[in-house]
Amino acid sequence: MPNRTVFFISDGTGITAETFGNAILAQFEMKARHVRLPFTDTADKAHQAVRQINHTGVVDGKRPIVFTTLVNMEILHILQKGCQGMLLDMFGTFVHPLETELGIKSNHRVGRFSDASKSKEYQERIEAINFSLAHDDGQSNRDLEQSDVILVGVSRSGKTPTSLYLAMQYGLKASNYPLIPEDFERQQLPQALLPHRNKLFGLTISPERLREIRNERRPNSRYASLENCREEIAQAEAMMRRSGIRWLSTTTKSIEEIATTILQDIRPERLSY
Repeated sequence: MPNRTVFFISDGTGITAETFGNAILAQFEMKARHVRLPFTDTADKAHQAVRQINHTGVVDGKRPIVFTTLVNMEILHILQKGCQGMLLDMFGTFVHPLETELGIKSNHRVGRFSDASKSKEYQERIEAINFSLAHDDGQSNRDLEQSDVILVGVSRSGKTPTSLYLAMQYGLKASNYPLIPEDFERQQLPQALLPHRNKLFGLTISPERLREIRNERRPNSRYASLENCREEIAQAEAMMRRSGIRWLSTTTKSIEEIATTILQDIRPERLSY
């Protein structure tokens, strides 16, 4: 059983509240039941949230922890006045002191983009996602020069999820290209990649982990055999060393860690948050 209930309340999607709250909760050895209340953007919804929080505290016998990123002060005041949980207002904690320090008022907008249809940053992010999908797994060589980063590595080494994360989180046009047995026989990178060496970043993985992943897709095949995984990885790493490509192992790393390492290394000129 969880030993505490945690609420994430926002008048937007709640992604900021949940991301920040989870980062803090990760510091504590505890089980938590998560309750998400996004789009709490009316007084009625705020009162409903207060009732739910207070009822949960009675049932659990422990007051809930409540992370909020509410920009509407009327709604926030309803929670502050009626909520019997431990209320952690992240905008109040950080935005108000910054307003004082900077001498300007924040725009108090709801969410990352106040109007997605009019946001240039948002449209560029969508364009980056579409680009990364079109250039997944070497599907297309068109406009490859527009890539901010090109990931290379053997099949199932983590290229696709990393490309999509870079596109979704940072608005980067991330392509990925598989290194296949034909490349190893030629002992040369795919011809399409040669003009873009400065954008290349390699991903590798332990043979044992690669076997596990490939077995889920093609069980008991040569593709998934440990011998073949060892051979492909050894060949890929040798090729990356010869070509001077920076690379890292994804075996024990999260997508976030992989992306951060890539950004530190590639340092693309165009980067949005």
